[in-house]
Amino acid sequence: MICRSPIDGSIIGEVRTASPNDVHAAIGRANSAQREWRMVPAPRRGQLVMRVAEIVRSRKQQLAEKITLEIGKIPSEAEGEVQEWIDICEFAAGLSRQLYGLTIASERPRHRMMEQWHPLGVVGVITAFNFPMAVWAWNAMLALVCGDSVIWKPSEKGALCAEAAHAVMIEAGAPDGLVQVAQGGAEPARLLAESEAVPLISATGSVAMGRQVAQIVAKRLGRCLLELGGNNAAILAPSADLDLAIPSIIFAAAGTAGQRCTTLRRLIVHESLAEQVIKRLCDAYARLPIGDPRKPGILVGPLIDERAGQAMTDALTRVTSQGGGVLFGGERIADDDNAPAGGCYVRPAIVRVPGNVGLVCSETFAPILYVMTYREFDEAVRLQNGVRQGLSSAVFTNDAREAEIFVSPEGSDCGIANVNIGTSGAEIGGAFGGEKDTGGGRESGSDAWKNYMRRATNTVNYGRDIPLAQGVRFEI
Repeated sequence: MICRSPIDGSIIGEVRTASPNDVHAAIGRANSAQREWRMVPAPRRGQLVMRVAEIVRSRKQQLAEKITLEIGKIPSEAEGEVQEWIDICEFAAGLSRQLYGLTIASERPRHRMMEQWHPLGVVGVITAFNFPMAVWAWNAMLALVCGDSVIWKPSEKGALCAEAAHAVMIEAGAPDGLVQVAQGGAEPARLLAESEAVPLISATGSVAMGRQVAQIVAKRLGRCLLELGGNNAAILAPSADLDLAIPSIIFAAAGTAGQRCTTLRRLIVHESLAEQVIKRLCDAYARLPIGDPRKPGILVGPLIDERAGQAMTDALTRVTSQGGGVLFGGERIADDDNAPAGGCYVRPAIVRVPGNVGLVCSETFAPILYVMTYREFDEAVRLQNGVRQGLSSAVFTNDAREAEIFVSPEGSDCGIANVNIGTSGAEIGGAFGGEKDTGGGRESGSDAWKNYMRRATNTVNYGRDIPLAQGVRFEI
């Protein structure tokens, strides 16, 4: 499989595609490795993850350079992704001493009831191109301290990043078969999803992909952890601090060339602010440096490929026919000193729309910001919630009542609801994921570790009688 850089289309490497026999063999090795790994005390499993953190920390810049070359992220964002890997290692290592259950009061005398969490087995991880190391690490580092083995099917567009990450695991001393990579397209992912020897599939990507994976896994009653598309919105209220809000909006909408699942797609502005906010956004967008992410000062790199560029062009054409008006951007940037030939460079777009019309309800993985207006706050919340995706959301307000409503049960219906920060930039400590078509999965922090384990409820009778629960009598 040939690997190309989105910066200029040049060939940067080649990896071997996993055959069906390779995938089946990997599953067998993973099961053998996990049977031994599950009996290693969890704090010792955490020591492996800490060794990984030490290696990654020492090679942060080199790993980030691989992300920039293969994905097109600017260096600070690439380094931030590597830092996420380090952070989840530290979180997981601490967690390795806290994989605890509960002691529960029994209604029967001289009985003790408790729950334990045991290793689950083999975890299949399917990841998208936009975070070619971090999302795998969220899953793999937790799975390892939980006593599982991992088989990773990375995006074909991030294959070299996956190889670099896998090399770190080998250097850190991961036992043979515990962590593996299956390169290729949809076939390795399908085989992992079909295998009854892989109890959990964690899949990140499009809604369409997630539906396919979920249906395959459901047929065998396996587990799915789905992190799918987002169509994220921010509400800009009359009391908002615009000097705080505008930079947050710009990064959330244009950062990573609009290729984050948490990218800001919809801006819901109070009608009293609309004209000045649009002007400030357009002025700021006009100053965004776009081009080769390796050049100093560049803030917006290329789209991942020509297909992504065509999807953006098609979306702008369609939304115009549905009542939208392009206020700024959307055009391709031809070969110049900053944007080399062979890459797909676009100017981030701002589009005025009358509401959640037509294409606005779909996610286009490109830097398009749809701007709509509202009059009353409850109307803004309805617009925020009025799409099938439910990943990330934000409100900019200095009104305490609006802020509390937004994060209350009657507010945002997303898995992430922020106040006075943008939709992008989640921290490791919190569980990451969303509702509705976003799949309902949770990765990274909080109690997301429970996805990678199985729960056992135990009752121990240390008396000499056998009382039945609920007062049932069954005497012989």
